[in-house]
Amino acid sequence: MRIDIITVLPELLVSPFSASIMKRAQDKGLVEIHVHDLREYGKGKYRHVDDYPYGGTSGMVIMCEPLDKMISKLKNENDYAEIIYLTPDGETLNQNMANELSLGGNLMMICGHYKGIDQRIRDMHVTKEVSIGDYVLSGGEFGAIILADAIIRLIPGVIGDETSALSDSFQDNLLAPPVYTRPSDYKGYKVPEVLLSGNFPKIEEWLHDQAVERTKERRPDLLEK
Repeated sequence: MRIDIITVLPELLVSPFSASIMKRAQDKGLVEIHVHDLREYGKGKYRHVDDYPYGGTSGMVIMCEPLDKMISKLKNENDYAEIIYLTPDGETLNQNMANELSLGGNLMMICGHYKGIDQRIRDMHVTKEVSIGDYVLSGGEFGAIILADAIIRLIPGVIGDETSALSDSFQDNLLAPPVYTRPSDYKGYKVPEVLLSGNFPKIEEWLHDQAVERTKERRPDLLEK
């Protein structure tokens, strides 16, 4: 999979993609991540990519021309399953969406900034709009990092134990059950006996029951799905 990210602040994206799982995925050749500085297509000495919005409202808007040029160039060079715009008014990211995107082809992500991007770019190029929650950030870069991480970790071979991702929260619309490790007794707090029993059918039953109870208590809305 190839992921292209368009941003006015490429420096924000350096560290997250240079460590941990996302770095290992690239080192294994399972994903390519390319960050593109929109200011390459900016105008004038200061490479402006934004202007005041029509209608007299406050803030600044990323202009059509630089974005259109960069998106068109990338589309001419690569095929994309989705061209994604990170925006608060998009479809809220969830595990099902991450699963679907991980199975598709290449992705392009557009990071909004200021008051967002000119609507005409959304009309011309964007195929999917994604929000990471009901709040506003300074730009779409952190949303792109979160979306990319949620997708990349699901690609076969990225995580050493591929079954681990299948037991994460929100798979099957359940929160993950509690987890424990050594020692089995710490300051009087003990690991449930069933997990030490070696009886794997009983363990699976306990884990499922715990996942259901935790979901019922904390996110009952998931059970309705």
